[in-house]
Amino acid sequence: MPSDLKAMPAPATDPAQLRAIFGDNLRDLSADYPSVAGLCRDLGINRTQFNRYLTGESFPRPDVLHRICQFFGTDARILLERSDTLRSASFDLLGHPVVAGFFGAEPVAVPEELFPSGIYRFVRRSFVDDTMFVRGLINIHREDGYTFLRGSEPIDALRKQGLSTARRDREFRGVVMRQEEGIMIIVTHRNSMACSFNFLAPETSFQPNLWEGYVTRTVREKISGIRATRMVYEHLGNNTGAILAAARGKALVGLEDLPPFHARLLRLDQPFR
Repeated sequence: MPSDLKAMPAPATDPAQLRAIFGDNLRDLSADYPSVAGLCRDLGINRTQFNRYLTGESFPRPDVLHRICQFFGTDARILLERSDTLRSASFDLLGHPVVAGFFGAEPVAVPEELFPSGIYRFVRRSFVDDTMFVRGLINIHREDGYTFLRGSEPIDALRKQGLSTARRDREFRGVVMRQEEGIMIIVTHRNSMACSFNFLAPETSFQPNLWEGYVTRTVREKISGIRATRMVYEHLGNNTGAILAAARGKALVGLEDLPPFHARLLRLDQPFR
């Protein structure tokens, strides 16, 4: 080997060394998190056990290690390599150091109890005709530590606007993130041809499966049509009957076709501010 080339350090193989490296890496990755108790809660790890990881007293089980790696956007090399070498790899966008503490692990971690996975139906006033209301279904699912939204625009609503009803053009997807009083969802059609921002908070006075908030769309200001309106999400979960009934129902309806509690949450008698 040429003398001017440095050999790569051999990875640690001694269990005590591995525990020490993992503990140091976990401490480094956790440094920017505002609360150790909150971090343990989001990770689903007992505080005492978490401290044992930090001090190098024990290893996490494979399933717990996987959960930790997903949460911090790294991989199992945290058992073998120091965190400063891991950081040379490319960053996940929301975990990039420039936005760490603003996006990153805490806003991206959306607990199931705050916003459960499953099928939801939504209702909002039509952006084009403010005498009509749009209803639809969306799916919330979790993958690789993120919470995603997926759905399709109602065919009859698109047809009324003279827009394409092809399945590819109807589909939209989004990313869900936690906010102080609820959640936000950035939703876009393929290639970001049309986007919207949703904010939702749990509704507590009607049913525990309701969220209320608003949606805004990213379009220029126009003489006709609106760019923001109130929205209601209702979690249907795995209730096949309710899901099928919602799927068979009309997507573009009048006020008389809305469930009374949906109409009340939309607060149609109050201006949107």
